[in-house]
Amino acid sequence: MNHATAPRQPAGIGLRSWGRTDTGGDSLTLDHWPAPPALAPYIGSFFQICGADPLQEDMLPAGPAMLAIFLRGEGLLRLPGGLADASAPASVITPLRAAARIEIAGPWHVFGALLSPLGWAALTGGLSASEHGNRLRDAGELLGGGVRRLAADLSQGHGVRPFTLAELVARSVPVLQARLHALSDAHVRLVDEVQAWLARAMSPVVDDLYRDACYSPRQLQRLVDRYFGLPPKQLARQHRALRAAALLADPATTPQQAASVADHFYDQSHLIREVRLVTGRTPARLVEQRLPLLDAMLGLHAPAVRRIGALAGAAPPTTPPPATPA
Repeated sequence: MNHATAPRQPAGIGLRSWGRTDTGGDSLTLDHWPAPPALAPYIGSFFQICGADPLQEDMLPAGPAMLAIFLRGEGLLRLPGGLADASAPASVITPLRAAARIEIAGPWHVFGALLSPLGWAALTGGLSASEHGNRLRDAGELLGGGVRRLAADLSQGHGVRPFTLAELVARSVPVLQARLHALSDAHVRLVDEVQAWLARAMSPVVDDLYRDACYSPRQLQRLVDRYFGLPPKQLARQHRALRAAALLADPATTPQQAASVADHFYDQSHLIREVRLVTGRTPARLVEQRLPLLDAMLGLHAPAVRRIGALAGAAPPTTPPPATPA
């Protein structure tokens, strides 16, 4: 797949390089592995999650799409409004605007990949992240039969001799590379610009994006909604809330850092409302009643948040908060 302008590796809320995320207990482990350079613009990280409990009831935070291949076990994603989607052996959790409850019958073992906005578009053939978001879908329907066959082969082989994460990644890379669709060079540049904008501050300023973009405000809103699943204002809110949640849930966060999070919200009730929208938990419950899977997913975000460097110095919002979360 060729572009006149090569897409950059995703910025903004990022991921650690290879390693293991501490979930604060023995019931769940999360290992992650970087994508090779050719896939780095499309995949934030490969991962495997293993759970020993017969039933894992947890939360998935709002955020980008995720490919999930169930090598063992099966899941059910409960969405706002009473909708519930059951997993397939190869599943895609489409971009989530809000946190969703997940139930996994175990013991379970999931291998997958976090998809960047470009990865979602290139692998699905340009489907709108907004129109197709907030669901758990059969990956074969969205990503093609090759991914479905990959899941069957991995599951069968893993049952004979468990694969290492490196082996799972090596077997998956050619299948995903073959699935990539060409994207507009102009759109690739725009997605790069949006990710750079999100990476510049704890609380991205929407006017900065409008000022620097080569699109009208209406075009910009439509394209950001298509690739990211939210228009710019709501996308900035989501990233601010996820960054706040990642810091508040991280045991390495100092009291001074935790206190400075409040500077990015109008008041305590606004902080609580925004964090609950993207995690399903209040800030207090993130710390006091920990959920292993939610902790693990937020733990992937925390190191990148610390690199932003704008947390303590940014000014608090100056306009009234919305009456209800968008």
